[in-house]
Amino acid sequence: MLNALVTNLAAEGEPKNPLIPEWYDIIWSGLWFLVILVVVWKVALPRLTAILDERSAAIEGNIAKADEAQKQAEAALEEYTRQLAEARTEAGEIREAAREDGKKIVTEAKETAVTEAGRITAAAHSQIEAERQAAFVSLRSEVGTLAIDLAGNVVGETLSDDARAAAVVDRFLADLEKAK
Repeated sequence: MLNALVTNLAAEGEPKNPLIPEWYDIIWSGLWFLVILVVVWKVALPRLTAILDERSAAIEGNIAKADEAQKQAEAALEEYTRQLAEARTEAGEIREAAREDGKKIVTEAKETAVTEAGRITAAAHSQIEAERQAAFVSLRSEVGTLAIDLAGNVVGETLSDDARAAAVVDRFLADLEKAK
């Protein structure tokens, strides 16, 4: 093959460079290049531009939606944080109110207990005083009777005047009380 090429070249006379094409190849190649360029320019480029514009608009729309979703998420987070702070404040107020109510209940219970204890103590004192008075009256009558009986045994006579005997006993007991 190389031999045939060299033979052809030698027969023509002037050696040609195999890298340089013939003039008709250049014309036909240029013509087809222009046809392809016009088809690409008029048909493919507008379609490609439209597709890229659609993709760009879709991407920008998605970015806008993402920004809006981000803003909504931030607003929801702020609202949640605000509600959480309000709930914590309210819980603190409820705890404080419960503590105050507990203190009031304890104070009222103490006051009630002190009042009840005072009432019970007063009732006990009055009952003791009543029993003391009853015992005093009972003792006075028994001591008077015993004193009259003993005096009658010492004197040898029966003291029959009850009013006089009672007056003597009362005077004797009054003298004893003064001596205390």
